[in-house]
Amino acid sequence: MSILVIVAGASLILWIAYRTYGAFLARTVFRLDDSRTTPAVEKADGNDYVAADASFLAGQHFSAIAAAGPITGPILAGTLFGWAPALIWILLGSVFIGGVHDMGALIASVRHKARSISDVVRQNVSTRAHILFMLFIWITLVYVIVAFTDITAGSFVGVITLDNGAKLPGGAIATSSLLYLALPVVMGLFLRFTRMKLWVATLIFLPLVGVAIWLGQFIPLSLDTMFGLHPADAAKIWDVFILGYCLVAAMLPMWMLLQPRGHLGGYFLYAALIAAAIGVVFGGFTIQYPPFLAGGENMGAFFFPMFPFLFITVACGACSGFHALVGSGTTSKQLKRESDARPVGYGMMLLEGLVAVVSLACLMILAPDNPLAKKAPNLIYASGIGSFLQLLGIPAALGVSFGLMAFTTFVYDTLDVCTRLGRYIIEELTGWKGTAGKLFSTILTAGVPLYFVMQTMTDARGAPIAAWRVFWNTFGASNQLLAGLALVGVTVWLINSRPGTRIWLVSFIPAVWMFGMSNWALVSSIVDPWILGKPAAHPAIPVVSVVLIVLAGLMAVETALAIVRKSGRPPSAAA
Repeated sequence: MSILVIVAGASLILWIAYRTYGAFLARTVFRLDDSRTTPAVEKADGNDYVAADASFLAGQHFSAIAAAGPITGPILAGTLFGWAPALIWILLGSVFIGGVHDMGALIASVRHKARSISDVVRQNVSTRAHILFMLFIWITLVYVIVAFTDITAGSFVGVITLDNGAKLPGGAIATSSLLYLALPVVMGLFLRFTRMKLWVATLIFLPLVGVAIWLGQFIPLSLDTMFGLHPADAAKIWDVFILGYCLVAAMLPMWMLLQPRGHLGGYFLYAALIAAAIGVVFGGFTIQYPPFLAGGENMGAFFFPMFPFLFITVACGACSGFHALVGSGTTSKQLKRESDARPVGYGMMLLEGLVAVVSLACLMILAPDNPLAKKAPNLIYASGIGSFLQLLGIPAALGVSFGLMAFTTFVYDTLDVCTRLGRYIIEELTGWKGTAGKLFSTILTAGVPLYFVMQTMTDARGAPIAAWRVFWNTFGASNQLLAGLALVGVTVWLINSRPGTRIWLVSFIPAVWMFGMSNWALVSSIVDPWILGKPAAHPAIPVVSVVLIVLAGLMAVETALAIVRKSGRPPSAAA
């Protein structure tokens, strides 16, 4: 079967979903109304509250939410269970769960004066639930930072051998990455202190991203080669650098880095989708990877552990609690009109679903015995994008560099947003404001991940294993459980503001599903090492799993009590 059938069919399904279910959410569920003044306009301060056009904000939001999740998760799930289960979950999850979650969290925040989703929980559930939710969010952010920092650092070391025998040093990606980080800062300064129009800045700086990718090949910053380090040791140095970047970026004004980088990154990521489209339409690639990786005649060995691990492994490609933090943390402070919540919230989640499908397609075109199929997901993705771009006459090394830079672009946006949101949470929990509080909160949020990425970890056979791989399931489970809790918050808000209707079922049913699958996965990570005696890749995993389950359980109790008490209370912010 041609890969075109799968990708084109998925694109059509997502487009129809945006036109139909997205319209239903906008019109009937959330009742978007442009006559309402959004917080970005009402509270404009030039720093956090900055109204942005939908086209600009969509790119920034997409770049922030996508991260490594829709690339790593689907490919990893495909190698575990086959591409068919991953594809089905991506489409159903993004349309009926992820899109509802993202749009709901965004508009709920806007209706609550751009307060975070945790504040929405406080107002609609209880103060105790708010504190529990904040702690849960912060732990989840730590694991997002751990997973994405480590997988990015790993792409900066070693040498990638391409199918044609050419060598691409990881240091080339590191150089391109550093150059890319400098460009949005310069762009932000020009936009802020000159009369340069956004379209002019885009025409100048977007091509420079391509120059950065090309230039990296000639001046590779290969720490392992330059200083005679083992690749694993060089990767740890890059881990420190990336977390240092997070520390600085999380404290810079949004106009200086987050907004221009999100704008450039959005175009860059659109380019990756276009590259994939070219390969899918004109490449003649066929599906070679098996649709199902079953456990022989024992189908139970296939369905379990596919349930629940498929749903936490795919992660951001179908649904992600992290999106609620971005939507209610930064995007809601920039939404110019309520109607923009549909393209920005729902539309960008569906676009991320398409990124997940394209990522999965990069695995689907590989034969099961291809050595590349055993490599890290970012290399599988980059190789696929490189193959697509060769149809345009672009050299393989440059095409793979482009794919890895697209991956890295996703990650950088997410990392500094995660660190910024973690800073907000610590500041709110401690009440420590000002420069000292900001610095302490940011150091704590970036410092805890530093501890984990600096550990040397091994698998059951004693072989070294990357930190991102060790913590991916914990990240996925906590992230999906966070999505379930955010959907619970949206549900209670809809119940309080729309009494007498059943519109809350649109978010409640997805909440139950995400809550169930995530807790199932977390319980497994406790039972395996503590009861069945299976070795844990890191002793923190079952401990953190217990903490997450307890926090989620306590919040569920608080939510149930709030629903019981809701009779006689005045409606909260109108839905």
